[in-house]
Amino acid sequence: MPVQRTIEIPESVFFSAQTLEELEDWLAAHNPAFIEQMRRMREEDKAGKGKDLSEILKKWPIKSKS
Repeated sequence: MPVQRTIEIPESVFFSAQTLEELEDWLAAHNPAFIEQMRRMREEDKAGKGKDLSEILKKWPIKSKS
């Protein structure tokens, strides 16, 4: 079965986003793979096995603000 690449964005979200960054934030917040990775990383961090931010940025197109 092919991977679905179409994402439906509610009109209210699309038209209320004032920047592309806000839209990207909404997309990330609704991406099951991203959410699961963030949960795993939170648990690893609590256990003292956290990853460096640079490792995360390699997989996800997130711009670091630092």
